[in-house]
Amino acid sequence: MGLCQALAVGLPGGLLPTGKENNFPPLPHFLPLKPCFYQDFSDEIPVEHQVLVKRIYRLWMFYCTTLGVNLVACLAWWIAGGAGANFGLAMLWLVLFTPCSYVCWFRPAYKAFRADSSFNFMAFFFIFGAQFVLTVIQAIGFSGWGACGWLATIGFFGTSVGAAVVMLIPAIMFSLSAVVMAITIVKVHRIYRGAGGSLQKAQTEWSAGTWRNPPSREAQFNSFSGNSLPEYPTVPSYSTSGGQWP
Repeated sequence: MGLCQALAVGLPGGLLPTGKENNFPPLPHFLPLKPCFYQDFSDEIPVEHQVLVKRIYRLWMFYCTTLGVNLVACLAWWIAGGAGANFGLAMLWLVLFTPCSYVCWFRPAYKAFRADSSFNFMAFFFIFGAQFVLTVIQAIGFSGWGACGWLATIGFFGTSVGAAVVMLIPAIMFSLSAVVMAITIVKVHRIYRGAGGSLQKAQTEWSAGTWRNPPSREAQFNSFSGNSLPEYPTVPSYSTSGGQWP
């Protein structure tokens, strides 16, 4: 990770041991902060999985946008007579889940497809599943949760139609996020099981410590090829002076 990783490995400017420089999140050069991650779908993700990983990334962006819209809707809810605690919680969800969802479930998915890592697949299923449950709760819209879901929106139409219409937008967006999350879990699980992933493999990666920064499939292939090629002795050179065998 950017500055932290640079300090950890003693490399300047967030440069990774592979020679690749961190590029996410993209930050202006005048800021003292540097990108924390290296992300390049075409460079690190196998071609057959690039579309799916990009969709998971767009899902993360859509969910973050939903949290931002929800903050505006909770402000309208508060102004029209709702509880101010919902606005405070909406701000907390936006500040907390925007970076945490990237680190906790998108990055595991990215690393899982990059290196066929069972441990990262398991981490993705566990954390992303919890995120899915939370998104369903946000879409429902229980009172006091800081989310403009269906229950909160429909119940507020009798108080303020204008505010309720604004609240309806994040309710729809939370619902769409939950549906896409459910589809994503099913698709990723099919790929995981089809590739022979298992809990035992995840435990092996944990014991070996490769889950922290699993090598890419290309690096694994190059390492395997380099160590497996046999070395043959030099072919002797036979003299054929005179054009005849001795």
